[in-house]
Amino acid sequence: MAEGKKRINILFLGGAKRVSFGRKLIEAGNRMGLEIGIYSYELEAEVPVALIGGIIIGRRWGAPDILDHIHQIVGAYHIDVLLPFVDGAISIAGAYVATYGDAWSPVVRPGLAETLFDKVLSACAFESAGLKIPTTYRGGKPVFPLIAKPRRGSASKGIEVLNGISDFRRLQNVSDEYLLQTYYPKREEYTVDCYITQKGETLCVSPRRRLEVVGGEVSRTVTVDDQDILESSRQAVERLGLRGAVTLQYLRDLESGRLMLMEINPRLGGGVVCSVHAGADIPAMILAEACGQPYDGSREVRSGVMICRYFEEAVFDVKKNFH
Repeated sequence: MAEGKKRINILFLGGAKRVSFGRKLIEAGNRMGLEIGIYSYELEAEVPVALIGGIIIGRRWGAPDILDHIHQIVGAYHIDVLLPFVDGAISIAGAYVATYGDAWSPVVRPGLAETLFDKVLSACAFESAGLKIPTTYRGGKPVFPLIAKPRRGSASKGIEVLNGISDFRRLQNVSDEYLLQTYYPKREEYTVDCYITQKGETLCVSPRRRLEVVGGEVSRTVTVDDQDILESSRQAVERLGLRGAVTLQYLRDLESGRLMLMEINPRLGGGVVCSVHAGADIPAMILAEACGQPYDGSREVRSGVMICRYFEEAVFDVKKNFH
């Protein structure tokens, strides 16, 4: 350890590809006089995040002993922060903090997380909070086109556009497993990266437009200055009691100009580094809260900052053993 530097060990949960965000955490730590150690809890050793940290072979999120196993890891590696990057890890992190309390995590309360992971329940919660969402089909004669989203799906998997009655009838027997809403073919989509302390202080609200998406994850995105999105996001944060790192997804119907909340993911988004480059120092916000210190950095986020993500190889010699 560098002399005079406090060390913070962070365990990524499902952070296999989050190399750039890990590097931003290390950079933020250096500015704050902290030494950052990164580990990642994975099912296999040969993952890109091995370029910047140690890999710990873990359990699947549904394993009955996963909390006990993570507890062993936290003790053995002196982990201070659990940082989940995938849906399945959010509730695990929250449950771990509630059960053991010897590591901290920037997550929403477990009950709210479960609501947000269910698209049907979350749509009801958004409406109850007075937030504008796409028109939701709840029976009667359908008006097409509709979009059908698996209620517990992620990364755009299983989403279908229903253009007529034959498409609708095909899903009728399993309609309870889908959220059906009006589909707006002429639209723009936006992501908002937010960070809210556990005490409820909003440190970051950074909107960006989704320009290109590959496999459900953004590959090109640009920060924007949009007062409607900013105000709607602040309302969502306050009315739903959001905490930690959260990602809001919006669409704007280009024909009516109506802005609507699609979903909220209670975790860091894949394109969050765009907001970080634009001035939303979310890595420093996480580290400050983990250390019990107030965040005293800039909160200004520049619009017009674009990132274009690309593939880079992490090379492994698979004849060797990885731990």
